[in-house]
Amino acid sequence: MLPVSAVCGGIYRAAIRTLRTRNPPLCRRLSSGDGVLAGLADADTIFALSSGHGRCGVAVVRISGPAATTALRCMVGLRKHLPPPRTALLRSITDPHSKEVLDRGLVLWFPAPHSFTGEDSVEFHIHGGPAVITAVLQALGSVPGMRPAEAGEFTRRAFHAGKLDLTEVEGLGDLIHAETEAQRRQALRQMSGDLGRLYQDWSHRLKRCLAHVEAFIDFSEDELIEDGVLDRVDISVCDLQAEINQHLKDERRGERLRSGVHVVIAGATNAGKSSLLNTLCQRPAAIVSPIAGTTRDVVETALDIGGFPVLLSDTAGLRDSPDLVEQEGVRRARERVQQADLTLVVVDSTILPSEVQRAAAVLLKHLESVLTSQEQPEAGRCLLVLNKTDLLPEAQREQLSLGLRGTSGLPPVCLISCQTSEGLKDFLTVLQSTVQTMCADPLSGAPTLTQARHRAHLQQCAAALAQYWRYRDSDLALAAEGVRLALTGLGRITGRVGAEEILDIIFKDFCIGK
Repeated sequence: MLPVSAVCGGIYRAAIRTLRTRNPPLCRRLSSGDGVLAGLADADTIFALSSGHGRCGVAVVRISGPAATTALRCMVGLRKHLPPPRTALLRSITDPHSKEVLDRGLVLWFPAPHSFTGEDSVEFHIHGGPAVITAVLQALGSVPGMRPAEAGEFTRRAFHAGKLDLTEVEGLGDLIHAETEAQRRQALRQMSGDLGRLYQDWSHRLKRCLAHVEAFIDFSEDELIEDGVLDRVDISVCDLQAEINQHLKDERRGERLRSGVHVVIAGATNAGKSSLLNTLCQRPAAIVSPIAGTTRDVVETALDIGGFPVLLSDTAGLRDSPDLVEQEGVRRARERVQQADLTLVVVDSTILPSEVQRAAAVLLKHLESVLTSQEQPEAGRCLLVLNKTDLLPEAQREQLSLGLRGTSGLPPVCLISCQTSEGLKDFLTVLQSTVQTMCADPLSGAPTLTQARHRAHLQQCAAALAQYWRYRDSDLALAAEGVRLALTGLGRITGRVGAEEILDIIFKDFCIGK
């Protein structure tokens, strides 16, 4: 009786022998493991400004491809020897035709495969004036075999060379676009490969399961497979299902951190919603007036609250109105509330009864009219903001503050005054804590989902594993197909299986020089 690994190894060796007789060149490329790199060797040499546009002290021009050494020699005046790899040299950079000195800067040489793209690469660190940058780029364009890079092409070549998988590529893109500290941490962790390693581990385990099931199908009748193979597959599939399902139950924390927490300010007219928006963003983003219904459309602004990204939206006051424009504003406001991660329900505290229990009843009824999509206001999705507290007697403020916070059915209550800034510090503390809970710490625990496409492929993977159980006892071939489909779903996340159809979507968001 042979172990499964020996049987699968025999199948692989037989396939290689067949391939060697039918297609020797392809076999050599597969055996050497450089098939992808061989394809890249025929690519154009590309160049671009990688340090961003605009005046700056130093600009970085990146070159990658087989003609990178040609550009280095003819623009830096190197006749015999190339500079030592990854060593900065101060050289005059000249036009390859007129020999005019364009600038004096640092030159770095990165021979393949030890470069970002896996190809021969060169970097010119030049002065960041527009005229200098333009002159150097024009000179590079005159070198035979070179062309300007397309958006994301350097990173795409790194992916094809096996330097990065798709999750690391997406992490790099997120790091470039990160605007808050938490986004930077999450992107850096993903770019470092934490998420990719998790999916690669799952893929490796699924490959073993698939190999064992197919070996059992092909060789069980010859008694070449040891006992208990399918039992071990069952255990592995069950464990993987549990891990994937747990991974999917993340409440979209990683996606929310990547795109920003959608916080919507809602409530009746003249409650102080626009004043709260202006206070939080510290600028007059929305028009404020004593006239009810001033805000007709959604006013958005991006904020950094405690290192976490927030997209704050001010909405029209909720009321019945014969005005068609205001009706559309109210419709949009209710739509935003339904889509919101967090709703700040703003209430004019001067309209509340002085007695706490009656005030609580009024607030509960008001919450029902604002949060129409929810039967009960969830504590994690709603904050109740009582504005204009500067107009209340001090005794009533204290009574409301103490009494409402212990009332059942009410979300967290914050008493503030946008006019005097009273209570704003406590409100910001509560808001920051709520946002942080929604996003979680990107450095703690297992890496989280950051892209909607990850979630879609993992859901397909979970459904495919359910197919394994559905046919496990009746048709092992269909059960094996379920494992294969699950493996394909994971491969589409990392780019190891069927990635071409999603590459354009991923890389088009990159800047030209990256």
